[in-house]
Amino acid sequence: MSIPVLVLLAFAGWTLLSMALTVGTYRWFHILSGRNRIAEFSEYRIEGQGWYKRALRAHANCVENLPVYGAIVIAIVATGISSPVLNVLAVILLIARIAQTSVHIGFPHSDLAATVRFLFFFIQLVCMVWMGLYVVVEAV
Repeated sequence: MSIPVLVLLAFAGWTLLSMALTVGTYRWFHILSGRNRIAEFSEYRIEGQGWYKRALRAHANCVENLPVYGAIVIAIVATGISSPVLNVLAVILLIARIAQTSVHIGFPHSDLAATVRFLFFFIQLVCMVWMGLYVVVEAV
């Protein structure tokens, strides 16, 4: 199995884990302790502690970016391209994804936190664009 495919699986695992350990734990704790009914968690009205709201958004960020990276990995697999460049970019992307999620959940919203989160997002964006272009150039 190639590194980009392993990173795709790790990205999917991180998406699930970050949701389960934050949003899932928060909701089930409140439901099982009788603080909230299950129907009180509405997608239209987000209530809860600041970290919980940030966790919802961080999870949505993962879900939004996972298919984009998945499409790039499909192109890599379909073309049969294997490269140390793609491997390094995939690993950097995963590290930046985990860092972005961690900063999003762990630090209250501020100019500094938003800047750091954007930096980690930008690193992911550069990795995905570079990987996509690399595949196109190599496949032609």
